[in-house]
Amino acid sequence: MFKFIRRIFTIILTVVIAVPGYALFVTWNAAHHPTIRSAEVILVPGAAQLNGAPGDVLLARLQEAKRIYQLGLAPLIITVGAGAPGDRTTEAAAGAYWLRHNGVKRSAIVSLPIGRDTRTQTIAYVAEMKKRKLSNVIIATDPYHCNRTITMAKDLGASATCSPVQGGPNALQHSHLRYLAREAGAYLAYITLGRRGINISDHLPNNPLALKGL
Repeated sequence: MFKFIRRIFTIILTVVIAVPGYALFVTWNAAHHPTIRSAEVILVPGAAQLNGAPGDVLLARLQEAKRIYQLGLAPLIITVGAGAPGDRTTEAAAGAYWLRHNGVKRSAIVSLPIGRDTRTQTIAYVAEMKKRKLSNVIIATDPYHCNRTITMAKDLGASATCSPVQGGPNALQHSHLRYLAREAGAYLAYITLGRRGINISDHLPNNPLALKGL
């Protein structure tokens, strides 16, 4: 009996350690070893904006989207994200405005003012891609956000890679273990609950310096 109890305890302890460890590893690995290939769409997930001006997190994502667009990796950029109650505009509109005024032609931009969390935004932009008969996307987002956004996109039928931002508060050189742990936890919540239709919003307060739009 004692051996049986010890065996059960060992299994539980292994799961408790292994599962979070796996989530931490895949989140870290996607951030440090991104695979980027040519696609049909570049996606910019929403993040905080202030009266139409992108906050620092959103700005870094937009700059990365512009960079890979100008490299010719994809011909279309989709910005996505709704506004907070009382906002004069949306995260998607703020992103599209910035892109238009920073060298990206209007016809190459699609703005989807939908969603204030990753899951809702992913559903919206993948639906738009399917409507346009497109399937390949590069997600321009924070390094530790890459794994979860890729996973969600693939679950909805898109072929996804991630191009991590190179600057801003959530770039690797500025990210802390708290962000890695948060994203690993959010990934676990998604694969255990989100895939079963239980959406736990990852929205944070509308603070341009927060880990926002995750």
